[in-house]
Amino acid sequence: MSSGPVSGARFAGRVALVTGGSSGIGAAVAERLRDEGARVASLDLTETAPEGVLALTGDVRVSAEIESAFDRAEAELGPLDVLVCSAGITGDSLRTVEVTDEEWRRVLAINADGVFFCNRAVLPGMVERGYGRIVNVSSIAGKEGNPMAGAYSASKGAVIALTKAIGKDVARTGVLVNCVAPAVIETPILEGITREHIDYMVERIPMGRMGQPEEVAALVCWLASEECSFSTGATYDISGGRAVY
Repeated sequence: MSSGPVSGARFAGRVALVTGGSSGIGAAVAERLRDEGARVASLDLTETAPEGVLALTGDVRVSAEIESAFDRAEAELGPLDVLVCSAGITGDSLRTVEVTDEEWRRVLAINADGVFFCNRAVLPGMVERGYGRIVNVSSIAGKEGNPMAGAYSASKGAVIALTKAIGKDVARTGVLVNCVAPAVIETPILEGITREHIDYMVERIPMGRMGQPEEVAALVCWLASEECSFSTGATYDISGGRAVY
């Protein structure tokens, strides 16, 4: 499904880095940024990325690997103007009492620690240059909580709170920090959860369907552009009507 035609070159001369850019929402965002004129790098565990996008490998749980990848992106493409944090996992579909210490830490480390490390790494340069756009990918689960997804819901709630805090920290610097909260989107990440879990999420969407990565990318790229100029620390729902606050 297309989110409509891409017009103009909003990101001409801009440099962007997308985590989780090898598939799903991250790949759709990287492609749209590229198509609108940005020089784009993708940071993922595998050295795959959309055509025309610099593929970098690294584990977002490890701050040193993030910093190394960001240094390479800037060396090859130029100073980073845009960061989109899309890397994430759902974790296993488990009742709370079934979640092990290891599973809890695994989900929180990728979904929450990774976003923090990436935001922290890119902020000094953006603040020094007086311009930047950061978009963190959260989830409707971070606002409402989903059953069988305690770790995931908690990690995505952390992304929302972190975005609000960082947005306020740098509100007068020219760097804007926002996040998006999608409902269930049709991406490969769904392969890790049960049909029951997916049905639960889709049943709660008034539009009666899953969203498409390109639809999320359209919103993310507005938040990553100069058109977004008076919004920071905010959460933007893209949920087919599910979100109620």
